[in-house]
Amino acid sequence: MPSILWVDDEIERLQAHILFLKEKGYQVVTATNGDDAIYKVKHQEFDLVLIDEMMPGKDGLTTLNEIKDIYPYLPVIMITKNEEESLMEEAIGQRIDDYLTKPVNPSQILMACKKILDRKNIIEEHRTQVLSNQMSQLSLALMNPLSTNDWIYLALKMFKLDMDLDELLDQNFREILYDHRREMNTEFGKFIEKNYGAWVHDEKHPDRPVFSTDIVRKYILPQLKKGKKVAFIVIDCMRLDQWMSLEPYFSDWFRIDREHYYSILPTATPFSRNALFSGLFPEDIEKYYPDLWSLNENDDSLNRYEKELLDLQLKRHKIDLGNKLKYVKVMNSDDLRRLSKNLNNLLDAQLLSIVVNIVDIIAHSRSDLPILKEIAPDEAAFRTLTRSWFEHSPLLSIIKEIGKSGSLVFITSDHGSVRGLRGTKVIGDRDTSTNLRYKYGRSLKADPKQTIFIKKPSDWRLPKCGINTTYVFAKDDFYLVYPTNYNKYLNYYKDSFQHGGVSIEEMVLPIAKLEYKQ
Repeated sequence: MPSILWVDDEIERLQAHILFLKEKGYQVVTATNGDDAIYKVKHQEFDLVLIDEMMPGKDGLTTLNEIKDIYPYLPVIMITKNEEESLMEEAIGQRIDDYLTKPVNPSQILMACKKILDRKNIIEEHRTQVLSNQMSQLSLALMNPLSTNDWIYLALKMFKLDMDLDELLDQNFREILYDHRREMNTEFGKFIEKNYGAWVHDEKHPDRPVFSTDIVRKYILPQLKKGKKVAFIVIDCMRLDQWMSLEPYFSDWFRIDREHYYSILPTATPFSRNALFSGLFPEDIEKYYPDLWSLNENDDSLNRYEKELLDLQLKRHKIDLGNKLKYVKVMNSDDLRRLSKNLNNLLDAQLLSIVVNIVDIIAHSRSDLPILKEIAPDEAAFRTLTRSWFEHSPLLSIIKEIGKSGSLVFITSDHGSVRGLRGTKVIGDRDTSTNLRYKYGRSLKADPKQTIFIKKPSDWRLPKCGINTTYVFAKDDFYLVYPTNYNKYLNYYKDSFQHGGVSIEEMVLPIAKLEYKQ
């Protein structure tokens, strides 16, 4: 039975109200002054306090302040005859949870109490019903033919559901949602395997999605041609749900317009981010700019030439910015602080491109540092960890300053990541690449139910990387493990965030346009 403390110097006049609350299932304890109220709060447990604002001796605001010093999270409703705005502002500043203006009737009191005491249960019950219906809709949607836009819609629904579950105590729903997500990724993998080759060879294909290769041409170039200053910010390995959790931080300062697109394959930095900056598929980068392309995994030049690739893309479209094109790569918090300190020297750029690698580092560090896996055991905690980093980094203030300077800001990612929970065997020679979600090399073999095998790289606009190169992409939440020491590496990489393969989490990405509110 919820327990209420009602504090009023004329409590005898409120007996009808008190009786009404008791009939509705509430236990009501009374006090006629502030000192008695504080004593009772110290010695009894209450779920809610009702306080009259005007009382002789210790008034309502003073009593409220002392109660909150003892129990900061005890809900308090203030009842007052005074409708002055200044009083309400002062009361709200004292952390009241609601207020009522006299005279009040029993129904008003009941509704105010229910709003606070039953709100959590009502919301949870309603949310449970809504979530159940929405999960059913996800499964039903998979029974129909789906377009690229349909998959984006389902990805948004899936991530929104997952984020709604963060506020739900019953975590059984998260397991159910993960089963739905796995089912969705199975069908998504079939969809990509069937259509990707046609999309990358035909820009006019009726169901071709916007790809990484299209982003600069579609979003950045039109603004530059209008003479606008643009900031192009790429947060490496940022999933769509991570951006959705960061977006509210920008809403006070920017008008936000978010659209979505597909990462090219592999969903890995040497491929997808170079495609983003060059506007070309990996096959064409290798063909036209061999000096700017490398897949030697021991070579630190994998993404050394992003500025040059961006400049070449602009020039292909008749835009030569010269020294008005500026590029910054942020690899750690020290780089971010240096960027903040030197930002004024970059604000005159016509196009300022910033690559932030920190989210990718968090994802990879989670595999190597057990403490990070403890802190972020699942996607929900991974989002929280990303938000925590963002809240304590200068990145938001950097983006605000860029927006204030008159630049239009575009924020995106090069690829997402998926939580690898199931291993699958792959066989290859000693020159095969070491990635966990995709591999390229000769004589590759893997389970076709769990992977996509590309025998001819040009079919998917992939670089040849030598004679007889083939590619294997992991689907769903699988990761690729060699038979040698299979169990050791199966356990080592299990439950790590990985990228390079085919999943909704890796491929469906945000592109957000942020326009500063003047």
